[in-house]
Amino acid sequence: MEDFFYEKIDWKKEVIILVALATMFFILHSTPSMALRTQVLFMGYPKAALTSEIIDDKYHNEVDRNKFAKLNAKAYTLIKPPIEKATQGELRNFLVKKFGFFYLAEYYGET
Repeated sequence: MEDFFYEKIDWKKEVIILVALATMFFILHSTPSMALRTQVLFMGYPKAALTSEIIDDKYHNEVDRNKFAKLNAKAYTLIKPPIEKATQGELRNFLVKKFGFFYLAEYYGET
């Protein structure tokens, strides 16, 4: 009987953890700017993720308008971008794609 009680508690803990993780994912990807900041943070640049201003990348959004429309995406630029350690290049431009009501960001490069 005691084993059943502990199994029931373990199941509830697992559900709580899964709900908490899903909620965190939703919050961190609920807007384009939050998705971009999350991506920069996971790339290893917490200061840039928290402090850099984000603006629309007008150049890439105009030049790649048709491509971005098919991807349901938009390009953004960091005003104070982090410097990549290996190449000393600025990680300035990012592409944010919309999937339903979630946004996912990826580094777009200087193309």
